[in-house]
Amino acid sequence: MTNSERSSASAYAAAGVDRSRAAEAIARMKAHARSTFTPNVLADIGLFGGLFALDKEQYQEPVLVATTDSVGTKLKVAFMMNKHDTVGIDIVSHCANDVLAQGAQPLFFLDYIGTSQLDPEVMATVVAGIAEGCKQAGCALIGGETAELPGFYNAGEYDLVGMMVGVVEKSRLIDGRDIKVGDRVIGLLSSGLHTNGYSLARKLLFEVAGYTPDTVLPELGCTIGEELLKPHRCYVKPVLSLLNDPSIPQFPPCPVKGIAHITGGGLIENVPRILPPGCKASIGRGSWCEPEIFGVLQRLGNVPTEEMFRVFNMGIGLVLIVDAQHAPRMASQLMRSSGIPAPIIGRIDATDGAPTCEIVEV
Repeated sequence: MTNSERSSASAYAAAGVDRSRAAEAIARMKAHARSTFTPNVLADIGLFGGLFALDKEQYQEPVLVATTDSVGTKLKVAFMMNKHDTVGIDIVSHCANDVLAQGAQPLFFLDYIGTSQLDPEVMATVVAGIAEGCKQAGCALIGGETAELPGFYNAGEYDLVGMMVGVVEKSRLIDGRDIKVGDRVIGLLSSGLHTNGYSLARKLLFEVAGYTPDTVLPELGCTIGEELLKPHRCYVKPVLSLLNDPSIPQFPPCPVKGIAHITGGGLIENVPRILPPGCKASIGRGSWCEPEIFGVLQRLGNVPTEEMFRVFNMGIGLVLIVDAQHAPRMASQLMRSSGIPAPIIGRIDATDGAPTCEIVEV
């Protein structure tokens, strides 16, 4: 390194950006990324763009499905606890379930981590979680961006965003167009809040109730921090296994007619996104076991039930709308293959207006 380069590096470090920390962080991250590589990945981490070769022999008319999202204010809980090994799973699972909603197999993932000052150990821990999430989703981590932006992010904090691309055969694309009155709604249970509603949850738990992340509530069976950092559940493998099961009718038609990932907006806003005109989803509250955290939050804030179902997933992370004839067997198969409860939670009824989702007590 020349004297001029040393001076430049020193000036940059004085401004808050230490390139040596960045180099150390990237070196630690590479091993985690490589652990997710499939034969389709054509280059190591470090090029300006990730390279992924689509297997043309596997598809006649491949359709790429892309999504992007962030972990959101759930990160605030990770900062409070200084626990960073699960938020990477969160961002991958969130994106993977979005891609899955069109029936697609996740192919590859890229991340963005922005922070005020790079901490190589923290960044490596976050990326280890991302790699674990990619393994659960069956995709590769092929690149990303780590940005050190002093004065932009709060000290000791970071933002975590992800982008994923998946693929589905055009003839097997799931878009809800074949949903009809009489179809059934299967709900795959969530692990808790997943990655939505944390602004309200943090306010109620930490400001209204005055709890700390170390507070243990008997009804939760763990600390509040542990409850809030439960990873976003990934549904890719059991659902794709169901879609590829030769014992159920294949495309076209397929008894799985629509899939909704229950994120921000809850059941009330996400299910109508896949319903055709003339259809409404009638969901029976009481047809599944809601995690205790939702009851705690509702009591603390005296939150109306409708608002709870718009802010939180209320224990349902993914919804499948299926042909009534096949619903019981598919629900049982999902439960057997994943160990995740998958009850039939509702049906599709007729409506004169725009598609809606109504919550009824059962």
